[in-house]
Amino acid sequence: MTEEPSDKEYIVFPEEAIKYLPPEWQQHFQKIVDDGKAVLEDADANLKNLNRLVHAFPTMASLRYIHHRLSPTKFEPTKDWALENDMLTMAFVTTYVRLIEGGMGSGVSRKSIPSDLRAIHDDIIRLRNKRYAHNGGHESISGSLQIEFENGRFDIGVTFTMGFHVGGANEWKSLVEFLDNLMIERLNVQLRKLEERTGFKWSFPSGPPPSWVADSQQ
Repeated sequence: MTEEPSDKEYIVFPEEAIKYLPPEWQQHFQKIVDDGKAVLEDADANLKNLNRLVHAFPTMASLRYIHHRLSPTKFEPTKDWALENDMLTMAFVTTYVRLIEGGMGSGVSRKSIPSDLRAIHDDIIRLRNKRYAHNGGHESISGSLQIEFENGRFDIGVTFTMGFHVGGANEWKSLVEFLDNLMIERLNVQLRKLEERTGFKWSFPSGPPPSWVADSQQ
């Protein structure tokens, strides 16, 4: 369906310019400004909730992009591949926890996550806390020293093991999709509350998803 061309013309000028208009215009536009301010003041609490939610959007976008980069990874028996996979995994789990913990009240509680995804959620939290944020003895990574004495000297060897998901765990995709939908649902809830509070329609800028999101939805 194509949209009909609009014959409306919009002119935008700063509030400070009102005083230069004819008196009758000043009264008209000043009333519009005052009415708008009154609506915003009345909806202040709702707008604060919306602002807290919007702060989580960049983190959600980062999480989706990292998963887009990580998920198609194919195993290669090289050290460079292992470090690359580990780097993307670290980016994913730390970004995930940043989204979950939120800030300014924008986090996601464990009980908000579907019951069938809570185990993988817990695994990510533990992976972040014990492997990537701290050397906390996560079961996926270990190292040990081997010491041998020969010909009057000690020779030190190091054994190092690192476990990983190739391209991330399979359940991560469902978790990312759930969180993305949750953020959209929360946004729509806030817009509906603003409409109920003010009696005006509220819209949020939107457009087609980036290719790296659209591809993952297929």
